[in-house]
Amino acid sequence: MSDPNDPKTGAELTLIDHLIELRDRIMKSLVAILVIFLCLFYFANDIYTFVADPLISVLPENMGMIAIDPTSPFFAPFKLTFFVSLLLAAPYILYQLWSFIAPGLYKNEKALAIPLFVSSVVLFYAGIAFAYYILFGFVFSFFVSVAPDGILVMPDINSFLSFALAIFLAFGIAFEIPIAVFLLIWTGMVEPEDLVQKRPYVVVGCFVIGMLLTPPDPFTQSMLAIPMWMLFEVGIFFGRFAKKKQAEEEAKNSA
Repeated sequence: MSDPNDPKTGAELTLIDHLIELRDRIMKSLVAILVIFLCLFYFANDIYTFVADPLISVLPENMGMIAIDPTSPFFAPFKLTFFVSLLLAAPYILYQLWSFIAPGLYKNEKALAIPLFVSSVVLFYAGIAFAYYILFGFVFSFFVSVAPDGILVMPDINSFLSFALAIFLAFGIAFEIPIAVFLLIWTGMVEPEDLVQKRPYVVVGCFVIGMLLTPPDPFTQSMLAIPMWMLFEVGIFFGRFAKKKQAEEEAKNSA
């Protein structure tokens, strides 16, 4: 039988407590996703129609989307509704993550973590909004306009959903670049001047990532690469500001 006064036993119990807490917070997050999904499931077809509207609106008159797979009319809106539920639950999931790691952070780390959590959610949503409200209109209009004569443009609903979700994730993740750059600078892993010197390589890297994450056309790739570059510059700007403030506080503490 274990001795409760043994430090190893205490450490083991602490680890078990952390694992139990982590399990509970994961379960709460899953329940939140499920509750939102159940609330939205009735509107699954409306949600799909809303997301597909930028494509449907540019199709030729009396043309629409098709379902090649007999199960697509059910499963495509189902998958999209689950994705939307996950997005809507993201703030609560991040809150659970924050509640789990906050006790182990220092005061200055806590002061920085909350704005970073909020900013990461807002930027992810902004990336999806940019893709939907700006990119989709241009891209679908271009694809429909270049269709050869005699070709009826009638996209499959599953193919469109795969395309849309890939674009949403690509832009959502790409819009997190300022957070990543800021953290690299704030932690001292890189200096702002080093990133400025590597700017040409970063620009090329943005276009390479755009090529890998978007359909194989230069227009769509540029619509992802250019915002990524601009967001990289935003991260450097705020990273410089944080670095300067950090240096001032160190100088004040050492005085």
